[in-house]
Amino acid sequence: MKKIALFIILLVTATSCVSTRSTLKNVDNNAPDLVLKKDNTFLITLFSSDKKYGFDPDYPVNIFYQNTRNEALNETRFLNALAGPNGEKITYTRLETCCPFPTKRSDMGAGFLNVYELKWEGQKKPLKLYLNIYEKGILMVPMGLSLKKE
Repeated sequence: MKKIALFIILLVTATSCVSTRSTLKNVDNNAPDLVLKKDNTFLITLFSSDKKYGFDPDYPVNIFYQNTRNEALNETRFLNALAGPNGEKITYTRLETCCPFPTKRSDMGAGFLNVYELKWEGQKKPLKLYLNIYEKGILMVPMGLSLKKE
């Protein structure tokens, strides 16, 4: 009985932290569906001119593709398409999950952003990118990055 009560308290606490209003500024449910290339990365044709895109939790890279069951797969499909500013090979590490927001694409009714650190040779300071697997948006290369050469 104590375990059930503890679970209910934990569930109420976790859901009470989620705002009923999203702070995400770049969700676009009319954005075209993402396309996979032969190398299992997303096809990206646009480059962002917004310094906040991907670097600010209110302007994450939205990479919803078909479903949210395997979040790491869609994140790697995006990250593996990127390169450093001069075509350098990047490495990335998932740092944390943050920034809950309401969404209809989750059984819990809430989504979270995953924060990645990107590094490449010759870089002065690692970049932090915010990725959102729950919402659609126009997929672009964030400022300061380029596309990996095929």
